[in-house]
Amino acid sequence: MKYMLIMRTTDQAIEASKDMDFAEIINAMGAYNESLLKAGVLLAGEGLAGPEEGFIVDFDAETPIISDGPYGETKELFSGFWIIQTSSKDEAVEWAKRCPLGPGVKLEVRRVTEMEEFDQSNEYVQKEAGWREELGTDRPVSS
Repeated sequence: MKYMLIMRTTDQAIEASKDMDFAEIINAMGAYNESLLKAGVLLAGEGLAGPEEGFIVDFDAETPIISDGPYGETKELFSGFWIIQTSSKDEAVEWAKRCPLGPGVKLEVRRVTEMEEFDQSNEYVQKEAGWREELGTDRPVSS
């Protein structure tokens, strides 16, 4: 089973992190990533740049409207993610609990849908298998 661990932070947590030792944060995250890799469960992971570098595409109008960041009022922002493959939900929970995050940060864990869950007769579902092979994302995780 694949799970996405989505790191969500508040503006206050981002401000508080500016007073923290950045090398300490990088070392803690690096050690966590290394443990995921050594266990053979890490498929992908990235940190996201601040909202001031982002933009929003709003589809409420007939033509999409683009707005530069930082965004309007937000309670939480996505700031990074991992995709892991585990044998069970419980294992995903255990990995999520080990993530070295502090106060004001939440980790949302969502199961990633598998190709087998979709109508296999659909043209684009069939094409997806080829695309995944081309991208190298169809390979099983080594253990």
